Amino acid sequence: MVSMTENPASVVDENSFTVRRSIRINAPVEKVWQAITQPEYISRWFGRTVLDGVGVGAAGTMTFSDYGSIPLRVEEWDEPRRVAYRWNNDDALGSLPEQVQEKGSTVFTFTLDEVDGGTQLDVIETGFENTSAPLENLESHRTGWNEELDKLVALVERDTTKGDA
Repeated sequence: MVSMTENPASVVDENSFTVRRSIRINAPVEKVWQAITQPEYISRWFGRTVLDGVGVGAAGTMTFSDYGSIPLRVEEWDEPRRVAYRWNNDDALGSLPEQVQEKGSTVFTFTLDEVDGGTQLDVIETGFENTSAPLENLESHRTGWNEELDKLVALVERDTTKGDA
């Protein structure tokens, strides 16, 4: 059995209110792009994702068993290099609204680069200063990116060795 690529953990920068993680995936850029942009593929490693289209402005939800449905919107789309999503993640607003709100939301951006034998994927999530508990949210999302991106690596690498997309 092929073992999953080991990657460094997420890092929090409290001065810029960001969480970052850089990982390597032993798969072509095209496969990784599918995994981070196609709702049916995202749903296999992250939250159950539904979008009403493709590209900038596409909106929908990401649903987690522990949190419920979170509004999500595509903010940037540069296939197959970069995609950014804005999502609500601050329940200090009361119940989460059905559409993405600027206040209490953050943006996570995936950037892909081809490297020898695979793909370098960088994620940066920004905007935590706009949430009700910036430091708590930074730490929560740092942990989340470690868990979710490890699932992404395992899934994409397994699919690549099997020849699936």
